Amino acid sequence: MRFRGTPFLALTAVALGGWLWLLDQPALRAASEAASDQESLAPYVPTPQDVVDRMLELAGVKKDDVVYDLGCGDGRIVITAAKKYGARGMGVDISPERIAESNANAEAAGVSGLVEFRLQDAMTVDVSRATVVTLYLLGTSNRKLRPILTRQLKPGARIVSHAFSMGDWEPAKEEVFTDAGGARRLLYLWVADGRIRG
Repeated sequence: MRFRGTPFLALTAVALGGWLWLLDQPALRAASEAASDQESLAPYVPTPQDVVDRMLELAGVKKDDVVYDLGCGDGRIVITAAKKYGARGMGVDISPERIAESNANAEAAGVSGLVEFRLQDAMTVDVSRATVVTLYLLGTSNRKLRPILTRQLKPGARIVSHAFSMGDWEPAKEEVFTDAGGARRLLYLWVADGRIRG
C-alpha cells in the first residue's frame, strides 16, 4: 500500500498529536511512571543548582549534618552541602558513569574529604547515619523507600524530595517556587518521628 501527499501526513500528525495529548493525562502518566520504575528508581535528570540550594535550605542543613542523596547523579547535592555548609555527605547511584562523574566533581570542588560516592541500589542502602536524605526520584520509588527510611532514620532526621511526594505521608512542609529557568518547582519536607510507615 502506498500513501502520497498531504492527507496522509496530516492524518499522521493528528494521530501523533492525539497520542501526545493522551500521554499528558494523569492515568497514563502514572502508568508510564510505573513502567519506568521497573528499570530504575528514576531517569537521570540533573537538579538545577538553585533547586539544590533550596532543598538544602528547606532541610536546614548545618555543618554537623550527614547528607545522603539517593540517586545522586553527578553528586551536586552532597557536594553543595559540603562546600556551602561543611556537612559530610554520601551519594548513591546505580550508574558507574555517574559515580565517576561525582568523584571528579567532588575533587574539582575541593570537598573529596567530606563526601563519598557509592555504586549501589538505593533500595539497599543503610541510611541510619543520615540526618538529611534528599530525593529526586519517581513517586512510586519514594513510596518504596518510605518504610526503609522511616525504619532506619533517627527521630529528627529530615527528608527532602524534589517534585514527588511520599503517598499519604503528609509532609511537614511544602514549598513552591519558580526556578531561574522559569519552571515551577515543588519541594517536600518530612521529619522522621520514629514511626515506621509502610
